[in-house]
Amino acid sequence: MPIDLSRRQFGVGLAAAASMVAAPAIAGSGAKIVVIGGGAGGATVAGSLKVQSPGLDVTLIEPHQQYTSCFFSNAYIGGLYDFAKLSHRYTGISATGVRLVHDRAQSVDASKKLVRLQSGKMLPYDRLVVAPGIDFKWDAIEGYSQAAAETMPHAWRGGDQSFTLRQRLEKMDDGGTVVIAVPKMPYRCPPGPYERACVIANYLRQAKPKSKLVILDAKMTFSKQAAFQDAFAHYYKDIIELNLSNDIDDFTVTRVDPADGEIRTKAGLTMKAALANIIPPQTAGAIARDAGLADPDWCPVDPDSFASTRAPDVYVLGDSAIANEMPKSAFSAHSQGLGVATRIIDELEMKRPDPGRYRNTCWSIVAPDDAIKIGADYAAGELPGKIRGLVPSNAFISKPGESAEERKAVYDEAFAWYPTLIEQIFKTGAKAGSPAKTGFAR
Repeated sequence: MPIDLSRRQFGVGLAAAASMVAAPAIAGSGAKIVVIGGGAGGATVAGSLKVQSPGLDVTLIEPHQQYTSCFFSNAYIGGLYDFAKLSHRYTGISATGVRLVHDRAQSVDASKKLVRLQSGKMLPYDRLVVAPGIDFKWDAIEGYSQAAAETMPHAWRGGDQSFTLRQRLEKMDDGGTVVIAVPKMPYRCPPGPYERACVIANYLRQAKPKSKLVILDAKMTFSKQAAFQDAFAHYYKDIIELNLSNDIDDFTVTRVDPADGEIRTKAGLTMKAALANIIPPQTAGAIARDAGLADPDWCPVDPDSFASTRAPDVYVLGDSAIANEMPKSAFSAHSQGLGVATRIIDELEMKRPDPGRYRNTCWSIVAPDDAIKIGADYAAGELPGKIRGLVPSNAFISKPGESAEERKAVYDEAFAWYPTLIEQIFKTGAKAGSPAKTGFAR
């Protein structure tokens, strides 16, 4: 049964999940901590370190002046949230004393503990945190590229791509077909494509009732499948067509033609889309791969600490890390960031660190006033095959057939969660958001 989670209660829950971050300050230690990437994980680490231990010398490397989140962008694409509310500046992080460097990390010399920036400047570190998010395997789909993404947007990074997908949806003729191509795991936000299908289908039902939406899925199963399929049948029976791969037909998209909208799958299915949302296979961010932290696409880490197994005094967290059963999500990255901040402080104070404890919860909007969720706690343990990794416990998931009251409560949780998480990541003092009543705004 969903919990009635107010914004205040959500904040308390995050604080409880991060209870181990109450270590005393390392006054005047001057240890140099460099963080690459200002997203949910990197910004959390940088701000948490400086708040807890003002004497630390913390530098956050982030090329952009503001962060536009991919998480919760489906609500904007579906017309339930304003675009402007997805963008956040780093002024709150700066106010903690973190040094912001708006540049791009070009290389890491782990032997000399140096980060080289695109500008040529060298930053020394005592501890390095790498949280660059994802990159795409552009060559995995014939015909797809960064240029093609302007016509067939992936919208799997926040910002212009989300806006482009929304614009193309508005401009599409009634009767056109929307195609969402979903890659094999692992990728950022496992339930994201199906939430996106729901919010787009809801828009089509209202604004373009002759249109259809087709999901071409490289996988046989997916996150929250029973609850999503229940929503597809209940709300979008004549709109959404779900094509899951099976032993006979593989619906992995292998070729696209942005000029005419043609899409081809591995099974040989060919169709034309008026709007194609192509989500390509993904890898760890380029800096993590270039620094030798990946093997080959994602970065192996110690599940207790998220310390890299490939370089000393380096941590990798968020989407780039191999976190086993723990999904690649903003909630996960924030939780990992809190844990890494604690770990670094304990190490510098020469304390024996506590075992890492992490948490994830993911909300998915399936219709106005209806949302589903999944979540669990995570800690290091033994996975099947005697592999040491992050093992889930206290797991929960929404089920088909829940009452309208239960689903409305989860929907409200989702809209309370986003601004609360943003406030905790970016130290913004943000106020709780609410669903947009009408229209779409940038």
